[in-house]
Amino acid sequence: SGLGEEKESRLIEVLFSSVSVRQLLIAKVLALGAAGLLQVLVWLITSPLLLNLASSSFGGFLSDIQIPSNFIVLGVVYFVLGYLLFAVLSVGIGGISASESEGHNLSMIYIMMGFIPLWFFGAFINFPNSSIWVVLSIFPVTAPVQTMLRLGVSDIPAWQLLLSIGVLALSVLGGFILSTKIYRMFMLMYGKRPSLKEIFRGLKSA
Repeated sequence: SGLGEEKESRLIEVLFSSVSVRQLLIAKVLALGAAGLLQVLVWLITSPLLLNLASSSFGGFLSDIQIPSNFIVLGVVYFVLGYLLFAVLSVGIGGISASESEGHNLSMIYIMMGFIPLWFFGAFINFPNSSIWVVLSIFPVTAPVQTMLRLGVSDIPAWQLLLSIGVLALSVLGGFILSTKIYRMFMLMYGKRPSLKEIFRGLKSA
């Protein structure tokens, strides 16, 4: 999101003299969301072209591949919401990080968490609707990847999809509110990262 770099270079002080914390972070999140949507549009446009090219090169059997429209729509929804969740979490981490490199290292924690479903794909494929996989479909960080994996191999009840999307959307909103508070409290703290105790105390008093 660039916030870590701006904080480290102290450019953030200049920015906050012109705009509010909320305005800056909304602009950052919307910019990341727009970048995510652009990627989706590129994939949607190029995928049929690449499939046709592959079909003509390797045989007509590829032309029989049909991707359900609901799978595409849900894929876009989960990609955008997952991308926005990543953006708001990055904002919060940028607020507490002492440097840009530290922010990148902390970000890797929840990025790796998001791909937990892929690590256990072998166990998942045989029992796609077991309780643990349903829970991971609802847990915000793993929901985008886990839900799309489940949709690829089985049907998912409508209530689970609605619950998953609802929880993910609320997590984006809640994450943005918390990240805004965190960044406002610690944006001018240089050279050290606040402890968890300091963060919780600050959120409690905010």
